[in-house]
Amino acid sequence: MDRRAFLTASTAGLASLGFKGSALASTAPAVALPTLAKPAKSTVLFFLCGGSSHIDMWDMKPDAPLEYRGEFKPIRTKGDEIVLCEHLPLLAKQAHRFAMIHGVTDAGRATGDHHAGYYYNLTGHAPDPTFKQQGNDRRPYPEDWPYMGSVVTMKRPPHPTLPSLITLPHKPSKLPFTRPGQFAGRIGMEFDPFFLNGSFDEPLSFAAPTISIGGGMTSQRMQDRQNLLTALNSARRELDHEMAVQNYTKQQERAFDLLSSSGTVNAFDIQSEPLPLRERYGQHINGMSLLMARRMVEAGVPFVTVFWKEDEGLHAKCKSAGGWDTHGNNFNCLREDLLPKFDQCFSAFLEDLASRGLLDETLVLVTSEMGRMPKVGDRRSGGPLGAGRDHWTACMSVLMAGAGIQGGHVVGETDARAEYPKDRPIYPEDITKTVYYAMGIDNLDAKDRLGRTYNLLEEGKALTELFG
Repeated sequence: MDRRAFLTASTAGLASLGFKGSALASTAPAVALPTLAKPAKSTVLFFLCGGSSHIDMWDMKPDAPLEYRGEFKPIRTKGDEIVLCEHLPLLAKQAHRFAMIHGVTDAGRATGDHHAGYYYNLTGHAPDPTFKQQGNDRRPYPEDWPYMGSVVTMKRPPHPTLPSLITLPHKPSKLPFTRPGQFAGRIGMEFDPFFLNGSFDEPLSFAAPTISIGGGMTSQRMQDRQNLLTALNSARRELDHEMAVQNYTKQQERAFDLLSSSGTVNAFDIQSEPLPLRERYGQHINGMSLLMARRMVEAGVPFVTVFWKEDEGLHAKCKSAGGWDTHGNNFNCLREDLLPKFDQCFSAFLEDLASRGLLDETLVLVTSEMGRMPKVGDRRSGGPLGAGRDHWTACMSVLMAGAGIQGGHVVGETDARAEYPKDRPIYPEDITKTVYYAMGIDNLDAKDRLGRTYNLLEEGKALTELFG
């Protein structure tokens, strides 16, 4: 059977069929969470893969010593309280539309590795001991706590024709180092994301491997294939847990439903967007991914995740995988490569949403797995001469916009060198709870495989002061 034509699961493969984990059950009555009076219809989470530098972008410290503040200068913005880097001039014009949250910290609960940073910031749950034991070798496990987008998908009504949770343009990162935290984990594969894959070479073309079929596929052949999958599942029931098999079957059924929907292909057709708009976003993979996210919002998809796609051509220059992990040459990599593209595409995204009347009903979140070390000079890239910034999980910044967020304001503050929260630490679970608040999710109860109730996120408190 043609590999490209075979329908595949969108999660970490069949490993989830071996699920043996179980959450702690509770018999306590559910306590309703506060929610926004007019919940958002969609959330777009823009994740800056690698660990973006808070002190160089939007938590600048111009009065700190040079070895901390670095080379960049702050500029004024249209947001009353917001100061941005000089290399974000387009975003500065949109600062009245978003709020900044400074002093987001892991408080020593993570490991400093990327895997733990992804997991904590995507699920709201502090990494368990396996992250310390395995570091960046830690795989996604079926018993992991679910990605916040998966929880939204579980709790909100499904989209009538499209997936309720879409991730693009890639699944971080390369095997065998797939980042934990981006999957549904213990709540089941049916709440995993559908992935749209994009590339640097063809930024206008997105492929959906979970719903793709080979050329020449007829309805009869597709039905024959579905019969084959049914037979395979029947055979596998003798080896696998019944509930896990049901979850996998649901994933296949959703794929067939999408294939039979006449609107699916048109929804993903980004080339139909006007050329001037595509150029405003920037016709590179990250710009086109945000434009696709806007299309998904317009189509009513409840949760869209855009993971910044790393440019492997920057590996030698930045001592990284090509993303925001600027272990070396931090300032040149930001000034020449990362910040111009981010400034262009994200400012265009906010502007586009606002012009279409979509921003008020869409929560926009920009986050990362960590910040960067405020003191310049990563020892792994030559110390001060290498001009890099190492990982820094003690402090980072998060941007939020839309859905009633009061633009131009700042919540939280860091110390004089942007090393630690000044007075009020804010945790990833607070950010996650804020997403649930904005999306109108007031009940985080779930059932384990034995039918027992447990809470999907007991920790954290929504930052309600962000909202008007």
